[in-house]
Amino acid sequence: MNRRVLVCVLILLTGVTSARCGDLKRSTLMSATLHRPMPYTVYLPDGYDGGAQRYPVLYLLHGAGGDETSWAEKGDIKAKTDALIARGAIPATIIVMPGCPASWWVDGAKDKAETAFWTELVPTVAERYRTIETKAGRLIAGFSAGGYGAVRFAMRYPDRVAAVAALSPAVYADAPPAISAARTQPPFLGADGHFNQSAWDALNYPRLVDSYLSQPQRVPFYLASGDHDHFGIASETAALFGRLSSKQPNLVEIHVSDGDHNWNFWASAVDGALRYIYKFAAKPQPALRTAQVQGPINSSSR
Repeated sequence: MNRRVLVCVLILLTGVTSARCGDLKRSTLMSATLHRPMPYTVYLPDGYDGGAQRYPVLYLLHGAGGDETSWAEKGDIKAKTDALIARGAIPATIIVMPGCPASWWVDGAKDKAETAFWTELVPTVAERYRTIETKAGRLIAGFSAGGYGAVRFAMRYPDRVAAVAALSPAVYADAPPAISAARTQPPFLGADGHFNQSAWDALNYPRLVDSYLSQPQRVPFYLASGDHDHFGIASETAALFGRLSSKQPNLVEIHVSDGDHNWNFWASAVDGALRYIYKFAAKPQPALRTAQVQGPINSSSR
């Protein structure tokens, strides 16, 4: 019995009346910004192949030591998404999990990951898959450095993002602790190869929060952290919640529960995160009759 069939059987055994099991596919785009291929894993919902509907798309960002396989292999995102869709907790959706290791999803000295994400990945996904290309059709979530990236994207592009979820986000308002990967990774290093506080300050969310709060569009935030996070992220997450709740009290949630900074916590937290952010997402839509809708384009064609 293959994994897809097994997951469908397990969903049925939990009492769901109809199993809806999606597929995971691997692909790449040739990034002119990164000067190399940018790989990604995509989840396509049951019925995508041969259908015509357009779907909301969730971008799941990995952490500092992760890649495009992290959410699928360690977070078991396929089985969790299948179950949530089957129960009606979230709508059928496309999920894109890009890989850009050690980038923190910013335009750093080594990789212009933010530019690659918005000017290459998002348009490529729109070209290859039937996505809803509006603010309501785009969600972003991430863990650790990916949570840091999700927070930044929401604050910098509030007109493009329907909602975000940040799990154990590495959003140190001042300086990252000595054990943080931020102190050894390219975006935050100076010319001497050591951690550069000015680089951290220039790219961190406090630089964006005032401009975000001064404009009218609000992005719902779902924040979660383990109470035993050994990086001290629970208090940093609470500080971010405090900044946001004063201006958008009904559009931010914080959840602190038992857990550390690891996949045991992230895998357990993602269910609530998806349930929250999809409340603000567009539902699947019929394809426009005037549009010629195609399925995924072969990854070698771009």
